[in-house]
Amino acid sequence: MENAQLERARRLLCALQNEIQATLIAARAREGRKFARVAAVTAEDTIFHIDKLSEAAILGWMEGHWPRAWPVELVMEGLEAETTFPRGTPVAKTAWKLILDPIDGTRCIMYDKRAAWALAGLAPQRGPRTDLRDIVVAAMTELPTAKAGAADQFSAVRGGKLVATRRELRDGTMKRWTPRPSTARDCDHGFASLVKFFPEAKALTAQVEEALWRELGLHGKDGGARVFDDQYTSTGGQLYELLVGHDRMIGDLRPLLLPCVGMEAALCCHPYDICTALLLEAAGGVVESPDGRPLRAPLDVTTPVAWVAYANPALARAIRPALKRALSAVKTG
Repeated sequence: MENAQLERARRLLCALQNEIQATLIAARAREGRKFARVAAVTAEDTIFHIDKLSEAAILGWMEGHWPRAWPVELVMEGLEAETTFPRGTPVAKTAWKLILDPIDGTRCIMYDKRAAWALAGLAPQRGPRTDLRDIVVAAMTELPTAKAGAADQFSAVRGGKLVATRRELRDGTMKRWTPRPSTARDCDHGFASLVKFFPEAKALTAQVEEALWRELGLHGKDGGARVFDDQYTSTGGQLYELLVGHDRMIGDLRPLLLPCVGMEAALCCHPYDICTALLLEAAGGVVESPDGRPLRAPLDVTTPVAWVAYANPALARAIRPALKRALSAVKTG
């Protein structure tokens, strides 16, 4: 796909997410707390009523707006069968694979605690071999809380610059702005976290975290309280905190640690949750596997994904070896 086509694809993903955002804002005004009803339980996640609303919006938008000349396979939790556009196109005949998380942070938004995010990544179709690193266009759009006055959107083409816009929700006006990830070279007096949303493996994750800060000389330094924790229950939201300079490092080790406490890595990050990693990379950040290798996973809805993201390469170089040692010490201790 040529640059002009990639740019068109970027705009299409943004338009699709604008539709999701508008649908949810309207439904919230109409239905209120009905968002929180459980609609289904699948192998990937619990599906709530709010998820079904976004699914309908996506399928309708794709029918009416996705270019027929770009046959695409849609990958998204909750779909009961292979879904392609134009409808009926065999997957083997599609040119693209589009992976979506329509609402990343469902629990945040359905209780109006914190914004959720619509996530999308587009990759050339390589069948089951299509990988996170194949994604060439990505977008993420804020799904705001009821009291929010504005909502952000980020998008990029691989190898290009990050595009950031802010929409005023009162009148729909939009403006460009430039997010700036932290330039700090360590985590002293900053926010940096390992994911521990749920009780399962929380204690083990905290052990890794404490071991990491000891390795880096921050645990207990000058009386302690040198590194701050923030648990944003949304992978997209976590990337946002890194993009805009709030956080310095975030890691999600659940697929590595849950088996250590005798649990399957079921409720953890999947490829659709981390499909917008290239946005942080476009802003100068780093997203990789906990061992420092490139982040790889098939574009499906079930594969567990462990990842670590850093606001800048200097932080990655400083933290990466210490994290590997801390993880190894706790898992073998």
